[in-house]
Amino acid sequence: MTGKYTKQRLFIGGDGQKRLQESHAVILGVGALGSSTAEMLARAGIKKLTIIDRDYVEWSNLQRQQLYTEEDAALKLPKAVAAKKRLEQINSDVLIDCRVEDITGRNIEEMIKGASIIIDGMDNFETRLIINDAAVKMNIPYIFGACVGSYGLTYPVIPGSTPCLHCIIEQLPTQTETCDSAGIISPIVQLVAAFQAAYALKILAGSKAVEPILLSYDIWSMQKAEIHADRLKDPHCPACSQRIFPYLDIVNQTKTDILCGRDAIQIRPGVSQVFDLNALSKSIHNVVDNMIVNPYLLACEYEKHRVVLFKDGRAIIHGTSERSRARAIYSRLVG
Repeated sequence: MTGKYTKQRLFIGGDGQKRLQESHAVILGVGALGSSTAEMLARAGIKKLTIIDRDYVEWSNLQRQQLYTEEDAALKLPKAVAAKKRLEQINSDVLIDCRVEDITGRNIEEMIKGASIIIDGMDNFETRLIINDAAVKMNIPYIFGACVGSYGLTYPVIPGSTPCLHCIIEQLPTQTETCDSAGIISPIVQLVAAFQAAYALKILAGSKAVEPILLSYDIWSMQKAEIHADRLKDPHCPACSQRIFPYLDIVNQTKTDILCGRDAIQIRPGVSQVFDLNALSKSIHNVVDNMIVNPYLLACEYEKHRVVLFKDGRAIIHGTSERSRARAIYSRLVG
C-alpha cells in the first residue's frame, strides 16, 4: 500500500493529503455523476464515503455509469449496494457506507450530519433545493452538478461565502429535458464529475481558492460559458439570507400516496407548477408508448408502467406500490 497517493501528494501537499484522509464526503445519488465522483474520491484516499440512492441498476445505465456491470443489471442490484461493492475493491482504505433510501426534507439532515462535503448526483431540481437548504443550514459545502445530452453545469455552494442555489436559480436553464427524453453521452458525465471532484479535492485539501463560478459547457459543440455569481447573492434569499429553508418544510415537498386497491402511486409536487402538456409530449415521445394527450392530462406507457401526468403537476404511476420507484419514473419523465 506504500506510495498509493504519492503522485497526488506531490500536487496537493502532505497537509492536503492528510486533510483529505480525515474527510467524509456524502454523495447523494450514485447514478452517472455520483458513481464517477465516488470513484475519483475513493481513489484519492478520502477517509469515508456515504453513498445514498433510491434506485437499482438497469441495462440502460451501463453506457455511462462506470461503477456497474452487466451482472449488477441482471440482478437489479440497488445502485448504492453495487457501488459499495465496487468501491471497496478499488480502495480498501476507504470506509464506504451505503444507504438505499429516497432523499426528502424529513431525512436529509440526518443523512449529511458530520459530512465534510456534499456531492450532487441527483436527477431533479426539487431534491437539489432540499439539499441546498440542508447544506446552508448545517454549514456544509455542496457541489452542484447536472448534465443532459452533451450539456453540463457545475457550481460550488460554500455556505457563508458564495450565493446558494436559491440565489442563482434564475440563471439556470429551464429543465425541459431529461436523460430519458433527450439522451446523454458519457463524456459530458465525466467532465461534470471531474469538475465536481476537483472542487471537492480543493475544499477538502484546505484550498481557499474556490470561486463562485456557474460553469456551463457543451462537449459536443465545444461551447462554454461562465457566470461569476458574486453579485447574484439575493438579500431576500429564503435560505442563505433569511434562513427560513422552505424546502425542508414538509408542506413544500412532493407527496406520494398509495392508491388503495389500484397498484398505483399518486405524486403531488410540493411546489406549485403547471405542465405544458404539448411541450412535454414532444419531449418524451421517443421514450414512451401509446401516448394520449388532451387539455387536461397526458397518458402513456413507460417501462411497463401506465403513467398519467396532469396539467397541475400531479401524476399517477400505475403498476407499482413502491414510492421510490414512482418518484424515479416521475423524475425521468419530467425532471
